[in-house]
Amino acid sequence: MYAVIESGGKQYKVSEGTVLKVEKLEAAAGDHLSIDKVLMISDGNGNVKVGNPLVKNARVEVEVMEQGRDKKVVVFKYKRRKKYRRKQGHRQPFTKIKVLKIEA
Repeated sequence: MYAVIESGGKQYKVSEGTVLKVEKLEAAAGDHLSIDKVLMISDGNGNVKVGNPLVKNARVEVEVMEQGRDKKVVVFKYKRRKKYRRKQGHRQPFTKIKVLKIEA
């Protein structure tokens, strides 16, 4: 059984036991959350429910494993022969979650 969920403006295909990084969620490590934005569910036997835009009465139970920040991305702006150089770094916060149960 798998589902397609939306979190942080991105879509993820998940099944039970999947561990993934999503955009930062407001929860502490060890908390249990329920994601209601389920776009599609398949039971593995070829039966597929596609939402319009969401599947009714479907949710995915997840556990927050950790909160963290990704690797640094360096943004470097440069214009040749003009003495223009700007260096900036960014570390995107993320939440690592583990899918516990998919309910249709």
